[in-house]
Amino acid sequence: MFDLKVIHSVLQQLEDERGIPKEKMLEAIELALATAYKKEYGKKGQIVRAIFDNNSGKVEFYQVKIVVDESKVIMGDEEDEQDLKNIAEEEIRVRFNPEHHILLADAKKIKKGAVVDDEIVFPLEEKGDYGRIAAQTAKQVIIQKIREAEKTSVLAEYGKKEGEIVMGTVQRVERGSIFVDMGRAMGIISYEDQIPNEHYKQGEKIRAYLYAVEESPKGIMLKLSRSHPKFLSKLFEIEAPEIAQGVVEVKAIAREAGARSKIAVHSNDSHIDPTGSLIGQRGVRVTTVMSELAGEKIDIIQWNEDPSIFIQESLSPAKIIKIDLNKEEKRAVVHVSDDQQSLAIGKGGQNVRLAAKLTGWKIDIQSTGTHSQVAGV
Repeated sequence: MFDLKVIHSVLQQLEDERGIPKEKMLEAIELALATAYKKEYGKKGQIVRAIFDNNSGKVEFYQVKIVVDESKVIMGDEEDEQDLKNIAEEEIRVRFNPEHHILLADAKKIKKGAVVDDEIVFPLEEKGDYGRIAAQTAKQVIIQKIREAEKTSVLAEYGKKEGEIVMGTVQRVERGSIFVDMGRAMGIISYEDQIPNEHYKQGEKIRAYLYAVEESPKGIMLKLSRSHPKFLSKLFEIEAPEIAQGVVEVKAIAREAGARSKIAVHSNDSHIDPTGSLIGQRGVRVTTVMSELAGEKIDIIQWNEDPSIFIQESLSPAKIIKIDLNKEEKRAVVHVSDDQQSLAIGKGGQNVRLAAKLTGWKIDIQSTGTHSQVAGV
């Protein structure tokens, strides 16, 4: 019935190349054969199982019957539908189907010690004409099971990589989105997840942050981002062992992808400088990250639990005269000299805007000379 060499070859290939265990595929084959047999020769309510011998290629079919207590079943036309509705919920019974059930008394004659809900197995006769239609049905079910098993395998593989940086090859750019070949799945970088002014061509390698693994009608879709704040922290984790080891901790990130970012870090070891860890010797670490992000400027700030100090650090490189805090509204009025105002605000308000995002405070920049005020939301 089966070409064993072909079966063994296919199973080995699926396990080696797609990570689908042979045992899963054998289960799928047996389920497919049982489904095909029942479709061709089975009766209503019948439970059919198949056992496929991978060594000989022989298939044996069995009928399974569930053991029931005769006091809990309805025999034949014993009661009509109206009578069934009148039975109390705790006394609900099922209609006996001789193809699906076997009475407890009869089951005990076959299997000593049989109890309710046990399964009693009966061999089914071998059909010589188990032919084209059954084989086609089996083939269709096997193909579906392969897809399901592969989908499960892919989900497990990329589920472990969720929250990490991954690399793929640009397959195409379509309607503003970049489609990335990740090997066993397709990744997509939507327009919002891209760094502005970055352009990729088909065949180019690309790195991105995997933030979601989703199922779609076309298969597994990997949601990728190069603009996500976590992409920045994961890049630094690669460059700075202190972060990977947990000595230095990233507390907050505010990012305007492709333009400028602020990252607040804290050291759990008083002997380790957190900002120096990210900058690296002669700035090599931060320069490497900036190169990956199309030259994005990165301000590395030391986190502080004191909001006054943290806000002051976040507005760097501007020099602050004093800060007035309204803790209830979480609003800070920052006083600067006239010559520091534009530096504190930044081009297009970018510096104060990022500082507000980083700290979680509303920040008003106030010049001591002109008393002008600019808010960072």
